Amino acid sequence: MQYDFDTVIDRRPTHCLKWDVAEGELPMWVADMDFATAPEVRQAIGERAAHGIFGYQDVPEEWYQAYQDWWKRRHGLALEKDWLIFCTGVVPAISSMVRKLTTQAEKVVIQTPVYNIFFNSILNNGRQVLESPLRYDGERYEIDFADLEAKLADPQTSLMILCNPHNPTGKIWSRGELARIGELCVRWHVTVISDEIHCDLTDPGHAYVPFASVSEQCRSCSVTCIAPTKTFNLAGLQTAAVAVPDETLRHKVWRGLNTDEAAEPNAFAAVAAAAAFNRGEAWLEELRTYLFENKRTVREFVKKELPQLHVTPSEATYLLWLDCGAAIDGLGLTDAAELAALIRRRTGLYLSEGGQFGGNGNRFLRMNAACPRTVLLDGLGRLKKALKD
Repeated sequence: MQYDFDTVIDRRPTHCLKWDVAEGELPMWVADMDFATAPEVRQAIGERAAHGIFGYQDVPEEWYQAYQDWWKRRHGLALEKDWLIFCTGVVPAISSMVRKLTTQAEKVVIQTPVYNIFFNSILNNGRQVLESPLRYDGERYEIDFADLEAKLADPQTSLMILCNPHNPTGKIWSRGELARIGELCVRWHVTVISDEIHCDLTDPGHAYVPFASVSEQCRSCSVTCIAPTKTFNLAGLQTAAVAVPDETLRHKVWRGLNTDEAAEPNAFAAVAAAAAFNRGEAWLEELRTYLFENKRTVREFVKKELPQLHVTPSEATYLLWLDCGAAIDGLGLTDAAELAALIRRRTGLYLSEGGQFGGNGNRFLRMNAACPRTVLLDGLGRLKKALKD
């Protein structure tokens, strides 16, 4: 491989959220990677840093062109320049849109279990969470379209937040599934925010389908949140975009982002994004292969050493959704929160407890496998120790 994903980098001296844990603990929870970003991106940041002046920034033409070229080349979606609005992050954008596109006490549909911060963006802004739980058959998840339509048809429902690909399950929604979501949302006058931040982190041989690419209905009723931050491990640079094809909806979103002061880039935000999309493709291809091997390592280890767990199938993200129901029952515990606390107390391994993701998440743990393989094997050893002791 041309790029190095095996070297262990000490992140503790950088005030890193993920590694703000006790000495000897191993964090495999929050969704960022323990890999240095692509050398091409680091070079671009270094060149900008060498200039030495970091004043207010405009969004340059190359930023727009980088997004357009990347989505056309890799995902078959022709983004028009006018659709794109810079924002400081997907979560700030979602919170802004919740405030701008809904009114107090209206309902926002989410398909649970799902990224836990969606709950915060809804509840902290005085709106109601309306869960449409995904159907789980003990092996994998599917959309319960009857339940989804009932929730969208609620007169108080005005917004849906879609996670595509889905976090935490790693599922890639099919074109047919997305088309049906679009049809239902148009029928019931519901706007869709499609969070597609994990879209580039698909397993080799798999590709995601942009919601806005599926049909005119999907395009007209939606806002798509996109960014290089998950793909290239740049979350701390606060750089993202929303793409809004419909002109009227775009004006509302633009007004909200600017009113909330979430639409101005820092000195490195546009530079890093453009470098990632223009020069980081080879690095990403090797990363995808490495992540796939990590995920396969987890599945094989669990199957051999921890049969009381089940790793749900996934095609995207570096997150693994572990069904721990049998282990929870076997240990006489109440839920995944107790299991996560037990594992951390016994071994220092820090996983995300699934209850915070809603739905049936209280029987699951989420593991972040985006780390050097030696670190991953350490984590798996700790997990085995915790459950075998």
